[in-house]
Amino acid sequence: MPARAGEAEFAEYLENVRRLVDEVLIPAEPRLEGQETLPEDLTQRLREMGLFGISIPTRHGGLGLSMEQQVRVMLEVTRASSVFRARFSTTIGLGSQPILYNGSEAQRAEWLPRMASGEVTAAFCLTEPEAGSDAGGVRTTARREGSEYVLDGVKRYITNARQADVFIVMARTDLETRDASGISAFIVPAGTPGVSCGPADRKMGQDGSATSEVLFQGVRVPAENLIGGREGGGFKTAMRGINHARLHVAVTCAGQAERLIQETLFHARNRRQFGQALAEFQMVQGRLADMRAETLAARSMILETARAFDAAGEAQGPIIADIACCKLFASEMVGRVADHAVQIHGGAGYMRGTAVEQLFRDVRLFRIFEGASDIQRLLIARDMIKERNAR
Repeated sequence: MPARAGEAEFAEYLENVRRLVDEVLIPAEPRLEGQETLPEDLTQRLREMGLFGISIPTRHGGLGLSMEQQVRVMLEVTRASSVFRARFSTTIGLGSQPILYNGSEAQRAEWLPRMASGEVTAAFCLTEPEAGSDAGGVRTTARREGSEYVLDGVKRYITNARQADVFIVMARTDLETRDASGISAFIVPAGTPGVSCGPADRKMGQDGSATSEVLFQGVRVPAENLIGGREGGGFKTAMRGINHARLHVAVTCAGQAERLIQETLFHARNRRQFGQALAEFQMVQGRLADMRAETLAARSMILETARAFDAAGEAQGPIIADIACCKLFASEMVGRVADHAVQIHGGAGYMRGTAVEQLFRDVRLFRIFEGASDIQRLLIARDMIKERNAR
């Protein structure tokens, strides 16, 4: 797609993405079962489509799409298994955005073009055995020794860790604090001595998208690898990527819901019981209607928030709660849609090898990662109270 393409060029790009999904990604889904990561030929198709660079500006080699355009692209991509999206999602969000908005020019020049091309896969290291929703509980440390920092700690459930070329690591530089103010963000190349990954986790779903522990044992990185150039700015750095990622998780839920509707409507029109198609039964129609209405609601609020994201620019504060609303509603919504889909499929929906069974297991994750639903509720409520108190 041409750099900063107009609407006509973007529409053509979107059609190419749609064809990739329908002709390549969905038919390839059976290949993902039991796999740790995507086969290289499928990863290469994602690179060729420019999907690793949709959020990275053209000056750094990306497509430079607005958030609204990114959402429209992801609505197409995530009609296929969310595992395809997982292969590049960390790179376009939690990997690239902290460097883009808080990194030095040297950091941007070194990493962003390679991320945008898909040459480099990024992984984001925040979660630990005792720090997940409580980001302030990070125990991984980074101590200054001359012109270097030395990192020690363990990160858990890190997506694409075993495929990563670079890690964005949250570590505590101020040992006197026990909150987010003492956390800093570092760029750690995967080949740095002392960095190692554990075996791939065995998960309920998401076959083809591996997570694992990442160990940092006396890992030395140059002081220049501190993102933002000062200690204590890690949480602010992370939040730019996290807000981006949460909106992308929300749109992923909407895309998966669209696929569930597609699969379920096909089944309901072709499966016959008591002499008629399932789709003719009013109770089935009620479930189908609920699936469509909730999916439309999620799509609408995500697109509206994406436009607000674009309009806000650097001033993201006012829409953080709206992003949380999108993530909360969409992740809960797709769980209900998946449940309806399995119920309408009946026994077939409980069988391995059917799309809805796999989707049912895959989408359960979305209520947990990038901020669990209860955490989103807290963020939303606190924003409501703060806004009311400010009047």
